[in-house]
Amino acid sequence: MKYIPVSGKVFDIEEINNAIKVAKDGWWTEGEFAKRFEKDFSKFMEVRYVSLVNSGSSANLVALASLTSKVFDKKRLKPGDEYITTSVAFPTTVNPGIFYGLTPIFVDCDLRNLNIDVSKIEKVITKKTKLIMAAHTLGMPFNLEKIVALAKKYNLWLIEDCCDALGSKYDGRLVGTFGDIATFSYYPAHQITMGEGGSVITNNPFIHRSIRQFRDWGRDCWCDTGKDNTCRKRFGWKMGEIPFGYDHKYIYSQIGFNLKLTDFQAAIGLAQLKKLPYFIKKRKDNYRQYYEFFAKYSKYFNLMKLSKKEDPCWFGFPIIVNPLAPFTRNELTEYLEMNNIGTRNIFSGNLLRHPAYKEIKYKTAGKIVNADIVMNDAFWLGVYPAIGNEEIAYVKKIIMKFLSKYK
Repeated sequence: MKYIPVSGKVFDIEEINNAIKVAKDGWWTEGEFAKRFEKDFSKFMEVRYVSLVNSGSSANLVALASLTSKVFDKKRLKPGDEYITTSVAFPTTVNPGIFYGLTPIFVDCDLRNLNIDVSKIEKVITKKTKLIMAAHTLGMPFNLEKIVALAKKYNLWLIEDCCDALGSKYDGRLVGTFGDIATFSYYPAHQITMGEGGSVITNNPFIHRSIRQFRDWGRDCWCDTGKDNTCRKRFGWKMGEIPFGYDHKYIYSQIGFNLKLTDFQAAIGLAQLKKLPYFIKKRKDNYRQYYEFFAKYSKYFNLMKLSKKEDPCWFGFPIIVNPLAPFTRNELTEYLEMNNIGTRNIFSGNLLRHPAYKEIKYKTAGKIVNADIVMNDAFWLGVYPAIGNEEIAYVKKIIMKFLSKYK
């Protein structure tokens, strides 16, 4: 069997033709296809505002940065504030808060779903706490019912990192529609891809304006790329100490970035978005086949335990090797890799064990125990749409061959 990767892009001639059209049109920065993608994605998610960016990591950065705007007054994020997150995370879910001088409060994960342990959140909320920012790990929704209730009770912002979870639902509703802001990634590993790319969504017009400002160099102007004078008074503004009539396209109200993507990316993404319903169905089917197989070997493997409200569009198939098993996670994954089966650890495992985070200022909600179990014993297999019945049958065969040594 040829190598079975954990993830990859699935595309056809439509993506290629869209990209060729962009090349021929000569408008290579954000343009026609970006606007069409934002409109179609807004319909799919049933949200008011979508802003495309150049990666999921940039989406997280601009999401948090947008909440530092002075327009939010006392609720504005500022250095010294605290935000709640989890130690089992992809780094760029956590990093934006650190960049802006906030103190992360790390909460351990729940081994039933690898998400933030909601039972430990409320006891660490203080007057300094302003935000909850966490990801739906591998597509599994975290407990949105409880987290949304906590956010409302303590007047906290909620940013849902949905980079792994496009198409996942909680209680019949798409994740990403519960919080103040949600982020998505279109890296090739994700449910749809643009090669690179991401988006930030919100229903709040003030947040949307702030997102666009931080994304687009920090400028106050809200004209689309290539457009002028949307406000119809481009040379009629007076802001701060800038002379009256200064070109509004070059007035800056935030310390921002340039995080836009190209129309090549958006063109590919638009074709991918049409395929999303099939991709969701295929990922769920592949997960089901793996689950039915691994459930037969419960003495060796701990699988995910989800509530009826959680309906993931799976990013991967997560497995925790039982600590009492006669083999280790690494022994199994090395065997799989030697037999052309791709594996991945659960992102950072315990992020606090990594060198980059040894000197940051942070707090924890009690002891971080489960994150270490994830770091040492957990991994995931691919379920992306190019994996078919033949590949799954091969993976099962190799696993049974490995386990036969321990009967």
